Amino acid sequence: MTMTFQEACAAVCAPGSMFEIQETEVLGRTSKVFAGTPPNIRALFELAALRTDEFIIFENERWTMPQVLKLAGQIGHLLVNELGVTKGDRVAIAMRNYPEWIAAFAAITSVGAVVVPMNAWWVTDELVFAIEDSGSKVVIADAERLQRMQDAAPGAIDAKLIVVRATGELPEGVLNLDEAVAQLEGATMPDAEIAPDDDMTILYTSGTTGRPKGAVSTHRAVLSALIAFAARAAVSAVREPEDPATVEEGGAPQTAFMLCVPLFHVTGLVPVMLGSFVSGAKLVMTYKWEPNRALELIEQERVTNFVGVPTMSWDLLEAETFAERDTSSLRSVGGGGAPMPPELVKRIDENFQRGRPGLGYGMTETNAYGPQNAGDDFINNPKSTGRPVPIMDVKVTDLEGNDLAVGETGEIWFRSPSLIRGYWNRPEATAETIVDGWLRSGDIGHVDDEGFVYVSDRAKDMILRGGENIYCAEVEATIYEHPAVYEAAVYGIPNERLGEELACHVMVKQGETLDAGDLQKFVGERLAKFKVPSVITIVNESLPRNASGKILKRDLRDALIANSHS
Repeated sequence: MTMTFQEACAAVCAPGSMFEIQETEVLGRTSKVFAGTPPNIRALFELAALRTDEFIIFENERWTMPQVLKLAGQIGHLLVNELGVTKGDRVAIAMRNYPEWIAAFAAITSVGAVVVPMNAWWVTDELVFAIEDSGSKVVIADAERLQRMQDAAPGAIDAKLIVVRATGELPEGVLNLDEAVAQLEGATMPDAEIAPDDDMTILYTSGTTGRPKGAVSTHRAVLSALIAFAARAAVSAVREPEDPATVEEGGAPQTAFMLCVPLFHVTGLVPVMLGSFVSGAKLVMTYKWEPNRALELIEQERVTNFVGVPTMSWDLLEAETFAERDTSSLRSVGGGGAPMPPELVKRIDENFQRGRPGLGYGMTETNAYGPQNAGDDFINNPKSTGRPVPIMDVKVTDLEGNDLAVGETGEIWFRSPSLIRGYWNRPEATAETIVDGWLRSGDIGHVDDEGFVYVSDRAKDMILRGGENIYCAEVEATIYEHPAVYEAAVYGIPNERLGEELACHVMVKQGETLDAGDLQKFVGERLAKFKVPSVITIVNESLPRNASGKILKRDLRDALIANSHS
């Protein structure tokens, strides 16, 4: 008889087990933690040093774990001994997914510095803001991001710059990483004393006031999330063990994650990249998302876990080469970053030989860990985001923060050692979001009597486009900079592939004219491309408002959707 979820959690997290849970003090509060949590991320990388196998597959490059850790040690030496980085200093990474990204991350965090992964989509002003806001001492960038930073006003960036995969002559003062490490052949990682609750990462998440906030996580928080993901996988394995008859001849393939989401996002960073250090998995990285190429790599590298936003799962199923590719190595197909439509859950289960659908409901503020749904549970409850292991508590409250009963709808709150400690230099935002050790998610939903979490709406004015968070206020603020704009309202409309796409209504000033294409170009010069509205409605009359003067975005959205279907 199959174990219940609660029975499986009790067995996996039992005293004396790998995932034993105990109580300890974390940041001044008593918290449930995994007894076996490493003291810091450096300890995790030191354990990985026992591996000698292939770790990263990137296009035609194959990197072993020793190669990655050797480069990490050289970068760590460079940061500390050549660039003066000390414990607690911030060091930013601004590049697309390259193997060097992973080595740089390991180096920065192993010497006790705080890593600041920057969105590779950001334009010059956004990059400059994050560097200044975080006070980053060094930025490790690729050539494209370097160029964007070089476009900043003289003196705008005070940080020292290192560039990877550089070709040609570099601007004065910019360090070529390849040339620098060539002089450090025997260099190793400098020593560092790192406490569990020392800061480790600052991940920027879009803010409702037009500027992103830096979400700060400690070593304990990130490691707690990593172990929680591993514990949740163990719970699933206990409840749905693999049928021996389906195991391939010669045994199951090595765990292999496809890394096709950005490393600067929490999903790519924590459960996928750092999770591979925990599980012993290899990482199959893509230069850019292309579904037919992804299917080719799944077949060639025997990928077992596909983790992306739901858009990507749609793309695989719709790809021209899907039917002819061997995807039998896949055990899990899913990810997070956006809700997964029930129809997609069904299609994944029916079209992959062994791959079962999976979804995680996490946030930057929870280090991606949260309720997860997979396998039969997901098939039977396709509208739920699932349940967490006991390291995380979930509750639902009313507008005043009072706890609601099972089944009642309100705001979802989380409590876990994986939560951020707060926002960088934003005490008011921290106090608003983290209350008595609980994180207010800003999402509306309920929890049923079996513990399944259901998300029905978002309290925050945010759009999820293909896994990218877009806050309407930030885009509206940019649109309002256009001299012809009088009023603007940005909102999301459904999109089958992306989940949502960005739309807006704009009222032009009297006597002015405005073309949708010109407005898109205007926004695109100031914000990342994914924040540019794809559907623009330009009007000459005032936008509808309620009695308190707020624009009725839902009315605009509903009317636009209705017109598109008529």
